[in-house]
Parts: sequence; structure tokens; C-alpha cells
Amino acid sequence: MSPQGSAVATAPTAESLTDEELARGLVAGDEDCLAAAYHRWSALVHTLAWRSLGDAREAEDVTQLVFLGVWRGRRGFRPERGTFGGWITGITRRKIADALAARTRRLAVIASAGSSLALADPAARQPDAALDRFVVLDELAKLPAPQQRVLRLAFYEDLTHTQIAERTGWPLGTVKSHARRGLHRLRGTLQPEAFG
Repeated sequence: MSPQGSAVATAPTAESLTDEELARGLVAGDEDCLAAAYHRWSALVHTLAWRSLGDAREAEDVTQLVFLGVWRGRRGFRPERGTFGGWITGITRRKIADALAARTRRLAVIASAGSSLALADPAARQPDAALDRFVVLDELAKLPAPQQRVLRLAFYEDLTHTQIAERTGWPLGTVKSHARRGLHRLRGTLQPEAFG
């Protein structure tokens, strides 16, 4: 056996490192140590997030945010303050709290939008109508800026394509293209099949 072969066979993998060795490697910027930390603690992080949030998708998002935080904040780990696993758990708790706060803000926005729509339009007093309007506004906000601008001018200011072209200074064909692409994307995300 060659000396190189025996060196490779005896070199420890990141998964076989102790927590302290793994932490030192991570702080030094070793991406393999990040992967090993993810492998070692992601199930715990996901479980904590899922139990706190009650939503698998949010728990997955939190898990990803935790390990992004581990990587970005790796130089802040201090072994004298606690264990590496404890540090990751602390990051997890903060990310769960952030997710819960974001959920509260989203619900407040929905409630606010619903109440303001109900005051402005008696037909919108039905909760489903308010939620539908909020979903449409949310999806509209996800469109590229030119498509958003054209659709907002068309729907909220009741402008024709020609008037939008005059207002924006864009060619009429460009305005029509933005309107068509924006409506196509909205239709794709707002059709009932998209939610089933």
C-alpha cells in the first residue's frame, strides 16, 4: 500500500469529528464541517421548528435559515460559553421566534387589509372576498416591476394601453407585452388548480 493510500484511509471525515473539532473547523471556514453539522443537527432543528410552528414548510425554512446563520455567524461561536450543539439550538430558538413574529405580522396585514377593504366596499365584507383581494395584491407584488406598473395603471387608474405608453414613455408594444406576461403569470398562480 502506498503512503498516500494509507493517509487517505486514516484521515478523519468531518462526520467522525467531535463537536469541538467540528466547531473549530467550521469557525475556520471548512464547508465540510458545515455539511457535517447540518447532517448531525438538522433533524433536531427541524423537529424543534415543526413543534413550535406546526407547519412543515415553515419548519424547513427555519432549518435552512438556522444553518445559514450557523455559517454566517460561525466566528461568533465561543466554546467557553457553551457547547456547539447548544449554540445551534440557541440560533434555532431565535429563528423560530423570528418566524412566529413574521407570521403575526402577516396575519395583522391580512386583518388590516380585510378591514380596510370592508370599509371601502360593502361587497368586500365577506371574509373570502377580502382574502382574495389580499392574495391578488400579494401575487401582483411578486411580478417584475414593469409588469406590476402596467397592471396597476390598467386596473387601479383604468388607463388604456395607449395611455400607459404615454405615461411611462414605453413603446405601445412593450406595454402590451408587459400586460400580457403579467396577466399570464397572475392567471397561473391564482387559478384554483394552483392551490390544489
